[in-house]
Amino acid sequence: MTENPGRRAVEAVWRIESARIVGALARLTGDLPTAEDLAQEALAEALVTWPRDGVPRQPAGWLLTVGRRRAIDLFRRRSARDERYAALARHLDEGGTSAGLGRETSDDGALPWDPDRIDDDVLALLFTAAHPVLSREAQVALTLRVVSGLSSDEIARAFLVPTATVQARITRAKKTLGAARVPFEVPPREEWPHRLGAVLSVVYLVFTEGAHATSGGAPVRVDLAYEALRLGRVLSRLLPEEAEVHGLLALMELTAARFPAREGPDGVPVLLEDQDRTRWDRSAIRRGRAALATAGRTGRGLGPYGVQAAIAECHAVARSVDETDWARVVLLYDVLARLAPSPVVALNRAVAVAMAEGPAAGLAEVDALADDPVLARGHQLPAVRGEILTRLGRHDDARAALETALQRCTSEPERVLLERKLAALG
Repeated sequence: MTENPGRRAVEAVWRIESARIVGALARLTGDLPTAEDLAQEALAEALVTWPRDGVPRQPAGWLLTVGRRRAIDLFRRRSARDERYAALARHLDEGGTSAGLGRETSDDGALPWDPDRIDDDVLALLFTAAHPVLSREAQVALTLRVVSGLSSDEIARAFLVPTATVQARITRAKKTLGAARVPFEVPPREEWPHRLGAVLSVVYLVFTEGAHATSGGAPVRVDLAYEALRLGRVLSRLLPEEAEVHGLLALMELTAARFPAREGPDGVPVLLEDQDRTRWDRSAIRRGRAALATAGRTGRGLGPYGVQAAIAECHAVARSVDETDWARVVLLYDVLARLAPSPVVALNRAVAVAMAEGPAAGLAEVDALADDPVLARGHQLPAVRGEILTRLGRHDDARAALETALQRCTSEPERVLLERKLAALG
């Protein structure tokens, strides 16, 4: 049985316009949790009405009008407790303004925004959803819900957790924002370094989980990674003068360019040195390099995301692993280690050293990280060590390292790859 076109229209409009609908309602109510609830009520009404009565001429305006009416009803119910709500409900019912917001739709149902312009409501939405009072898990869930318009089921599938867990995170996030009286606003410019960092971190976390799935049956979750890319593009248009926004966008574009060659026909990951580079997305590479150039022109030097993008560019322009400028990659990792030191950066630098200076030099760098508590929990360090030991011809030691990596690995495709490496050692 084919799906009703009205339902498909609801899903399409919601995916495209949900951020601006929630943002407009949040500006109306001054409260993101309330706005998201109102938008969800409008969405639920559309799912019943559109398949039955047909898609309205201005579908986004219809959703916003329903949300506005629900807001008036909510303020009326609260008016018994607070005269301020009663006054606001009367004002809105008369078509007045609130918090600088004009009428939500014109008499003919036209949208209150320019469809080709992304306004400050979406930016405020991003800053509020990634507010530092929330845990990182809550920031991710709320951002995907209110900015991306994903359902709880879609978020749960993306991160391989129960839907109830996602719903609980979103509910807690709303309560936390309400209890902390977090205003719906773009923060003052002086607060941006910290607040924008949280927004970018959430977007990159979503992308990383898509690009390097930590569990499940696929090495890449393209839909999740592309959702983060979409958010990055939105941010680059909202904040054209912020270098790290362009740096993050460049990093995601250049990484996503390799997706078509990242997975073999059997679903097993294909290592960088074995990838068919003719399958890389050249359009994504051009977009990524353009964004990186913009980051270089905009800021006073690249930030951590920009430096990672510069490393990705080294791979993107090389015709093969052997022709990669590994000396430059090592230097860029040195810069990254000063800007954003981490055990993972140090491990990636060790891989670059092994390529630039030989496996013996790389092994010394890897062994220096052996006691790091973060790397001790994952499979990456023993996997890298096994690779380098194989290149050195120390097959017994390589086998032991790869077996350790296999024990720690939680991703089924990665486990298959490690098992094949072990089998190749004999």
